[in-house]
Amino acid sequence: MSKTTNFTDLDMLVTHLRDVLENGVTQKNKNNKQIRQILLFAYNGTGKTRLSMSFKEAGKHESERDTLYFNAFTEDLFNWDNDLASIQESDSRRVLKLNADSRFFAGLQELEMDNRIRPLLQRYADFDFKIDTNNWTVSFHREVTNDESSETIEDIKISRGEENIFIWCFFLAVAQLAIDEQEAYAWVKYIYIDDPISSLDDNNAIAVASHLAQLLIKPSKIKTVISSHHTLFFNVLWNELNDKKKCQPYYLSNDSNSNGYNLRYTNSTPFFHHVALLKQLHEAAESDNLYTYHFNILRNLLEKTATFHGFKNFSACIKKDNDDPEDIVHARMINVLSHGNYSLFEPMEMLDENKQYFKKILRDFMTNYRFNPELFPEQSDQNIEEATQP
Repeated sequence: MSKTTNFTDLDMLVTHLRDVLENGVTQKNKNNKQIRQILLFAYNGTGKTRLSMSFKEAGKHESERDTLYFNAFTEDLFNWDNDLASIQESDSRRVLKLNADSRFFAGLQELEMDNRIRPLLQRYADFDFKIDTNNWTVSFHREVTNDESSETIEDIKISRGEENIFIWCFFLAVAQLAIDEQEAYAWVKYIYIDDPISSLDDNNAIAVASHLAQLLIKPSKIKTVISSHHTLFFNVLWNELNDKKKCQPYYLSNDSNSNGYNLRYTNSTPFFHHVALLKQLHEAAESDNLYTYHFNILRNLLEKTATFHGFKNFSACIKKDNDDPEDIVHARMINVLSHGNYSLFEPMEMLDENKQYFKKILRDFMTNYRFNPELFPEQSDQNIEEATQP
């Protein structure tokens, strides 16, 4: 069952979203269902970022505001000072400058943000940082190992992708402070997150969504809106947050007839998480474009399937071979290769031997647990050859 509501402009849509978070949603012959999170799926170009800004503006009254937000404008609070024209210092010094006027950094000097950000950043990156609270700057460094020795390279300029993940982790640390009701962020009533996966690596959609969900399911007075165009990211969040029955999923689209917006609610996830995962793995295997992180995704899929069928271990979903009746080899292969410390920004391609193991496990799984074959077309040899050419 689904219900579609039309809104003529963003202001009306924002009013509705705030009402859902404040008062819940009506249920037939039941009390209102209280909502803590709203999930919005919308394709690029729909107006997600403009919606997030309208939501923020609706909570501003003179000097007061109520929304902590993450969107494309959040990145504008950070900018590089390359210091190339400096006379007093070496032109190798590069720092990321923080906008000292923004309330986003309200707890920077008192709340030891370094120690709050670092554990989050270490999940994704191999560089470190130091915040200068006097000059409102961030410097970065990386430890490089050569043979048996190592050295620390100071004042590096991290890549654009690394910068994005640092800003995302900075935001998560601030959001955690707001959820924990730290005084510096006592003004936060709502958190609005718009498409963080656009700024991050697609291959890590599962990890990013899962970590975010773990933060949001903690007891808190704060309500959250998350919008995304990324199907896999949306699905992981829905599956993680729906356990508490406090999450409301919507599909947002433009209304071509009225130049307004259509908001459609469905009482189940609009996209199937396991099918999205399997489709991603199948396409990677067919094109021979396989990286080590694909073993993480395969393990995740096997674990969910095992749970659904009542097995204690994912190895129960691996087809037994005559020379390996206990699935030891393939299960161990998945265990080892799904726990490697692989770089977020430099995905490592599988060795040819591991590719063959991966393809066999995946092929046997899809044979044993039948899925709609129309969703998984096989590529011709010519297409595979073209896809694997540099």
